[in-house]
Amino acid sequence: MKNNLDQLIVEFDKGLRTLFAAPHSVRPHPDLNIEEATLSAAEKKQAGALMRVNHTGEVCAQALYSGQALTARNPATTAALQQAAQEETEHLAWCERRINQLGSRTSLLNPLFYAGSFTLGSIAGFLGDKWNLGFLAETEKQVGVHLASHLQQIPLTDQKTRKIIEQMQQDEAKHADEAQQQGAAELPPPAKFIMKKMSKLMTSTSYYL
Repeated sequence: MKNNLDQLIVEFDKGLRTLFAAPHSVRPHPDLNIEEATLSAAEKKQAGALMRVNHTGEVCAQALYSGQALTARNPATTAALQQAAQEETEHLAWCERRINQLGSRTSLLNPLFYAGSFTLGSIAGFLGDKWNLGFLAETEKQVGVHLASHLQQIPLTDQKTRKIIEQMQQDEAKHADEAQQQGAAELPPPAKFIMKKMSKLMTSTSYYL
């Protein structure tokens, strides 16, 4: 019981840091050596809103993986979730700095999305490791689709934003592949449908709020 309580405290601390502390990246920011393009006010607003959506997506990913790691039964599954969460923290740092550069802000709804995602992650962990990994893989696949759509909306001249999204895309694909290699189960269509609807709610609201 003590170990479970200790882990719960650790995950609670991660949540507070995700929501209220400045994230840091071990890797260099993907846009580090790229010069800022001249963007119109409308282009900056659009890019800022899309990066806000991406930032909220990373907040949700952190919460999902924390909840999943808390209830995962296999140490290898827990390790995979923790590794994915570490890279999502870097994504948070990249998104947050770019949002600030664009003169925008992060979503006001992040605490609400974090709580909901943590709950979903905990439930996924209770279902067993193959479903836990399946949930991770499907989450990363859906995030990859969103990132691809964002690349279509960002001006070609805005290479700083594009490089960040492209690197995030690569990382998310790697997480999905690793989950499948560890035995992720294919989620049933109703589960995928619900996940897509929840993702749509998150993206549509965080774009504005």
